[in-house]
Amino acid sequence: MNKAVLYCLFLLVVQGCSTIAPKSLNSLDGSIREAILVHPIKKNSNQATLSAWQKQNNKWHRIVLVSAVIGRNGLAAAGEKKEGDGKTPSGIYPLGPAFGYAPTLATGLPYRAAGNIDFWVDDVKSLQYNQWVHGSPAANSFERMKRRDNLYQYGIVIGYNMHPIVPGAGSAIFMHVWRRYNSPTSGCVAINQRHLRQILHWLGQQYQPVIILE
Repeated sequence: MNKAVLYCLFLLVVQGCSTIAPKSLNSLDGSIREAILVHPIKKNSNQATLSAWQKQNNKWHRIVLVSAVIGRNGLAAAGEKKEGDGKTPSGIYPLGPAFGYAPTLATGLPYRAAGNIDFWVDDVKSLQYNQWVHGSPAANSFERMKRRDNLYQYGIVIGYNMHPIVPGAGSAIFMHVWRRYNSPTSGCVAINQRHLRQILHWLGQQYQPVIILE
Protein backbone atom coordinates (compact mmCIF):
# COMPACT_ATOMS: atom_id res chain seq x y z
CA MET A 1 0.00 0.00 0.00
CA ASN A 2 1.47 3.37 -0.98
CA LYS A 3 2.31 6.22 1.36
CA ALA A 4 -0.65 8.46 0.46
CA VAL A 5 -3.19 5.67 0.97
CA LEU A 6 -1.64 4.70 4.30
CA TYR A 7 -2.01 8.24 5.60
CA CYS A 8 -5.58 8.50 4.34
CA LEU A 9 -6.42 5.48 6.45
CA PHE A 10 -4.35 6.55 9.45
CA LEU A 11 -5.25 10.20 9.99
CA LEU A 12 -8.65 10.67 11.54
CA VAL A 13 -8.59 14.30 10.44
CA VAL A 14 -8.65 13.36 6.78
CA GLN A 15 -11.65 14.67 4.87
CA GLY A 16 -11.15 12.20 2.04
CA CYS A 17 -8.31 11.90 -0.47
CA SER A 18 -9.00 14.56 -3.06
CA THR A 19 -7.99 14.33 -6.72
CA ILE A 20 -9.04 17.93 -7.42
CA ALA A 21 -5.89 19.91 -6.78
CA PRO A 22 -5.80 23.70 -6.41
CA LYS A 23 -4.16 25.55 -9.31
CA SER A 24 -1.29 26.65 -7.07
CA LEU A 25 -0.20 23.01 -6.70
CA ASN A 26 -0.19 22.33 -10.42
CA SER A 27 2.09 25.32 -10.99
CA LEU A 28 4.85 23.92 -8.74
CA ASP A 29 8.13 22.58 -10.06
CA GLY A 30 7.79 18.97 -11.10
CA SER A 31 10.39 17.79 -8.58
CA ILE A 32 8.20 18.87 -5.63
CA ARG A 33 6.13 15.97 -4.33
CA GLU A 34 4.88 17.24 -0.96
CA ALA A 35 3.11 20.51 -0.27
CA ILE A 36 1.20 22.18 2.52
CA LEU A 37 -1.46 24.70 1.55
CA VAL A 38 -2.64 27.34 4.05
CA HIS A 39 -5.63 29.49 3.19
CA PRO A 40 -7.45 31.99 5.45
CA ILE A 41 -11.15 31.23 5.87
CA LYS A 42 -11.92 34.79 4.71
CA LYS A 43 -10.02 37.93 3.76
CA ASN A 44 -7.92 39.43 6.59
CA SER A 45 -8.85 36.56 8.91
CA ASN A 46 -6.33 34.94 11.25
CA GLN A 47 -8.27 31.66 11.09
CA ALA A 48 -7.27 29.33 8.28
CA THR A 49 -7.42 25.84 6.86
CA LEU A 50 -4.29 23.77 6.34
CA SER A 51 -4.17 20.89 3.89
CA ALA A 52 -1.32 18.51 3.14
CA TRP A 53 -0.88 17.18 -0.39
CA GLN A 54 1.24 14.45 -1.92
CA LYS A 55 2.04 13.98 -5.58
CA GLN A 56 1.94 10.45 -6.95
CA ASN A 57 1.73 9.38 -10.58
CA ASN A 58 1.70 13.05 -11.60
CA LYS A 59 -1.45 13.74 -9.58
CA TRP A 60 -1.86 15.63 -6.31
CA HIS A 61 -3.78 13.88 -3.53
CA ARG A 62 -4.96 15.62 -0.38
CA ILE A 63 -4.17 13.51 2.65
CA VAL A 64 -5.15 15.79 5.52
CA LEU A 65 -7.26 18.87 6.21
CA VAL A 66 -7.15 20.66 9.59
CA SER A 67 -7.80 24.04 11.17
CA ALA A 68 -4.92 26.47 11.62
CA VAL A 69 -4.20 29.97 12.84
CA ILE A 70 -1.94 32.54 11.21
CA GLY A 71 -0.77 36.06 12.04
CA ARG A 72 -3.18 38.18 14.06
CA ASN A 73 -3.50 40.60 11.14
CA GLY A 74 -3.91 37.92 8.48
CA LEU A 75 -1.76 37.46 5.38
CA ALA A 76 0.58 40.11 4.04
CA ALA A 77 0.36 40.68 0.31
CA ALA A 78 3.32 39.46 -1.73
CA GLY A 79 6.39 41.54 -0.98
CA GLU A 80 4.70 43.55 1.78
CA LYS A 81 5.58 41.58 4.91
CA LYS A 82 7.36 43.76 7.51
CA GLU A 83 8.95 43.01 10.87
CA GLY A 84 6.41 43.31 13.67
CA ASP A 85 3.34 43.77 11.47
CA GLY A 86 1.56 40.71 12.90
CA LYS A 87 1.07 39.24 9.43
CA THR A 88 1.99 35.94 7.84
CA PRO A 89 3.87 36.31 4.52
CA SER A 90 2.08 35.08 1.43
CA GLY A 91 3.95 33.05 -1.17
CA ILE A 92 5.59 29.67 -1.67
CA TYR A 93 8.50 28.69 0.59
CA PRO A 94 10.58 25.58 1.32
CA LEU A 95 10.01 23.70 4.56
CA GLY A 96 12.74 22.70 6.99
CA PRO A 97 14.58 22.08 9.09
CA ALA A 98 12.27 20.75 11.76
CA PHE A 99 13.02 21.66 15.35
CA GLY A 100 11.85 20.88 18.86
CA TYR A 101 12.86 20.15 22.41
CA ALA A 102 13.60 16.41 22.19
CA PRO A 103 17.08 15.15 21.20
CA THR A 104 15.56 13.41 18.15
CA LEU A 105 12.24 13.43 16.36
CA ALA A 106 10.40 11.08 13.99
CA THR A 107 10.51 13.15 10.81
CA GLY A 108 11.95 12.94 7.33
CA LEU A 109 13.18 16.52 7.57
CA PRO A 110 16.57 17.54 8.95
CA TYR A 111 16.07 18.12 12.67
CA ARG A 112 17.63 20.52 15.17
CA ALA A 113 17.08 20.26 18.91
CA ALA A 114 16.52 23.57 20.71
CA GLY A 115 18.26 24.12 24.03
CA ASN A 116 18.44 26.86 26.62
CA ILE A 117 21.02 28.89 24.69
CA ASP A 118 19.36 28.75 21.28
CA PHE A 119 17.78 31.95 19.96
CA TRP A 120 16.26 33.43 16.81
CA VAL A 121 17.23 37.03 16.12
CA ASP A 122 14.56 39.58 15.12
CA ASP A 123 16.68 42.73 15.59
CA VAL A 124 16.64 44.36 12.15
CA LYS A 125 19.97 46.09 12.84
CA SER A 126 21.80 42.89 13.74
CA LEU A 127 24.01 41.00 11.30
CA GLN A 128 22.36 37.88 12.71
CA TYR A 129 18.85 39.01 11.72
CA ASN A 130 16.48 36.14 10.89
CA GLN A 131 18.99 33.49 11.94
CA TRP A 132 19.14 30.75 14.57
CA VAL A 133 21.98 31.56 16.97
CA HIS A 134 23.53 29.15 19.46
CA GLY A 135 24.95 31.14 22.34
CA SER A 136 24.61 34.84 23.15
CA PRO A 137 23.18 36.74 20.13
CA ALA A 138 24.86 39.91 18.91
CA ALA A 139 21.47 41.61 18.93
CA ASN A 140 19.12 43.67 21.07
CA SER A 141 16.03 41.64 20.21
CA PHE A 142 15.58 37.89 19.86
CA GLU A 143 13.39 35.03 21.02
CA ARG A 144 14.20 31.77 22.76
CA MET A 145 13.81 28.64 20.69
CA LYS A 146 13.04 26.63 23.81
CA ARG A 147 10.00 28.49 25.05
CA ARG A 148 8.43 27.92 28.44
CA ASP A 149 4.95 27.77 26.93
CA ASN A 150 5.96 24.81 24.70
CA LEU A 151 4.72 26.41 21.47
CA TYR A 152 8.01 25.39 19.89
CA GLN A 153 8.05 21.86 21.30
CA TYR A 154 7.49 20.80 17.68
CA GLY A 155 8.12 23.10 14.75
CA ILE A 156 9.26 23.57 11.18
CA VAL A 157 11.19 26.51 9.81
CA ILE A 158 9.40 28.16 6.89
CA GLY A 159 12.10 29.35 4.50
CA TYR A 160 10.89 32.92 4.27
CA ASN A 161 13.36 35.82 3.88
CA MET A 162 16.32 33.48 3.82
CA HIS A 163 18.21 33.77 0.52
CA PRO A 164 18.97 36.61 0.75
CA ILE A 165 17.96 37.91 4.16
CA VAL A 166 16.44 41.38 3.85
CA PRO A 167 16.56 43.38 7.11
CA GLY A 168 13.08 44.38 8.21
CA ALA A 169 11.23 42.06 5.82
CA GLY A 170 10.20 39.70 8.62
CA SER A 171 11.82 36.99 10.69
CA ALA A 172 11.18 33.78 12.62
CA ILE A 173 8.39 32.45 10.43
CA PHE A 174 7.63 28.93 11.58
CA MET A 175 4.96 26.28 11.60
CA HIS A 176 4.46 25.36 15.25
CA VAL A 177 2.03 24.25 17.97
CA TRP A 178 -0.90 26.58 18.53
CA ARG A 179 -1.77 28.06 21.92
CA ARG A 180 -5.46 27.54 21.26
CA TYR A 181 -7.65 27.08 18.20
CA ASN A 182 -8.67 30.75 18.37
CA SER A 183 -5.32 32.26 19.37
CA PRO A 184 -3.51 33.83 16.38
CA THR A 185 0.25 34.14 16.03
CA SER A 186 2.61 37.03 15.40
CA GLY A 187 3.17 35.81 11.85
CA CYS A 188 3.70 32.06 12.03
CA VAL A 189 1.35 29.21 11.08
CA ALA A 190 0.16 27.16 14.06
CA ILE A 191 -1.90 23.98 14.40
CA ASN A 192 -2.87 21.38 16.98
CA GLN A 193 0.14 19.51 18.39
CA ARG A 194 -1.10 16.06 17.38
CA HIS A 195 -1.69 17.13 13.81
CA LEU A 196 1.74 18.78 13.62
CA ARG A 197 3.46 15.63 14.83
CA GLN A 198 1.65 13.61 12.17
CA ILE A 199 2.68 16.06 9.47
CA LEU A 200 6.29 16.02 10.70
CA HIS A 201 6.29 12.23 10.46
CA TRP A 202 4.90 12.41 6.91
CA LEU A 203 7.26 15.05 5.51
CA GLY A 204 10.44 13.92 3.78
CA GLN A 205 13.32 16.08 2.59
CA GLN A 206 13.67 13.96 -0.55
CA TYR A 207 10.22 15.17 -1.68
CA GLN A 208 11.32 18.84 -1.54
CA PRO A 209 8.32 19.95 0.55
CA VAL A 210 6.99 23.49 0.32
CA ILE A 211 4.31 25.55 2.01
CA ILE A 212 1.92 27.69 0.00
CA LEU A 213 0.43 30.65 1.88
CA GLU A 214 -2.38 32.24 -0.10
